[in-house]
Amino acid sequence: MPSSANSANRYDPDSIHQRLNTSLSRPQLNEDGHLRHFLGVEGLNKTQLQTIIAKAESFFDEQGQLINSPELEGCTVMNLFFEPSTRTRTTFEVAEKRLGANVLNIDIARSSTKKGESLRDTLWNLQAMTADIFVVRHSASGAAHFMATEVTPDIAIINGGDGWHAHPTQGMLDMLTIHREAPRPFEELSVAIIGDIKHSRVARSDISALKTLGVKDIRVIAPKTLLPKGIERYGVTVYENLDEGVRDCDVIMGLRIQNERIGSPLLANSNEYYKHYGITPERLALAKPDALVMHPGPMNRGVEIASSVADGPQSVILKQVNNGIAIRMAVLSLAMQGQREYQQLQRELQLNSTNLKQTGA
Repeated sequence: MPSSANSANRYDPDSIHQRLNTSLSRPQLNEDGHLRHFLGVEGLNKTQLQTIIAKAESFFDEQGQLINSPELEGCTVMNLFFEPSTRTRTTFEVAEKRLGANVLNIDIARSSTKKGESLRDTLWNLQAMTADIFVVRHSASGAAHFMATEVTPDIAIINGGDGWHAHPTQGMLDMLTIHREAPRPFEELSVAIIGDIKHSRVARSDISALKTLGVKDIRVIAPKTLLPKGIERYGVTVYENLDEGVRDCDVIMGLRIQNERIGSPLLANSNEYYKHYGITPERLALAKPDALVMHPGPMNRGVEIASSVADGPQSVILKQVNNGIAIRMAVLSLAMQGQREYQQLQRELQLNSTNLKQTGA
C-alpha cells in the first residue's frame, strides 16, 4: 500500500510536471542534453527553454530586424503537413530559407499515403532522398513522437502541431514574445489563457512552458464545456468568470474557437461566447495597465476578441508572427546541431566496436 505522503505527491502539480518532463525528455535530447528533435516543450528543463529563446534572440539585429544565417546550408528540410496550415507552414518555410536550407514542401494530398502506402514507408522513402529534417504537422496526437522514436530517429523531427497534444513552436514563440515585451520577468508574471482549453494544443504547450520558466500564477478561463477534467493538477487556477480571471493580469492570451464548436452542445453560439468570454476594452482595463494581449491566430474578431483590442497599443499579436520565424529558426538550427552530434557519437562508437572486435580477433 502506498503511503499517504506518496499518494499525495502523485497529484502534486510540481510532481506531475516533473514526471512528465522526465518521461518526454529522452527522445528529444542527445547524450549531451542538447536538442536532437523538438517534439514538445514537455521534457525540456528551464535551461533548455532559455537556450531556445537565446538562440532565437541571436537572429535579431540591433534594430530588432531578423537576419539570415547560413546554419542549414547544404541541409534538406521537408515540410510534411498532414493537415491544413497557412501561418505555421509559411513561417517554417521562411525560417528554413533564412537558414540557407534546401526546402521541399511535400504535397500530402497527392502523396502515396493517400494511395494506401503506410506512413512508415512514406517516411522511409523520403529519408532515402537524403532528408535531414522533417517538419511535421499531423492530426494524430503523438505522431511526431512516433516518427522520432519508431520510424526515422536519424532525421531531426520538428513538431509543427499534433492533434490536441502539443504545438511546441507556438508555445515557444509565445514565450519569446513575453520575454521580449513583458515589463517583468517570468517569475513575477500573472498569465491568463482564455478560450477552448480542452481542445487546444497551444494551451497545453503554453501552460507547460510557462510553468517550466517559473510563472507561478497561470489562470485558465473558459466555460465548463471547454475545460478538460483535472486541469488543476497541472498547476493552474480555473476561472469561469472572465472579469475575475483577468483582474491584475500581466498577459492575456486568447485562443481560437473553431467554427465546428459553435452551435454544438459545447458552445451555444458566437454571440453568447463573446458576451461572456470575448476580450473587450472593458475587460482589458481590469488587467494591469501595461498588460500584453496575445493570440495565436487566426483570430475570430467579434467572437474571441474585439478589433479595438486586437489592433490596440497593448496587442503584440503581429510581433508573435515575426517572433515565430525566429523561434523556428532556433529549433531547426539547434535540432540539426544536436542530430549531428548524436550521429558523430554513433560513428565513433561503431568504430570503437569494430576496432575492439579486430583486436580480439
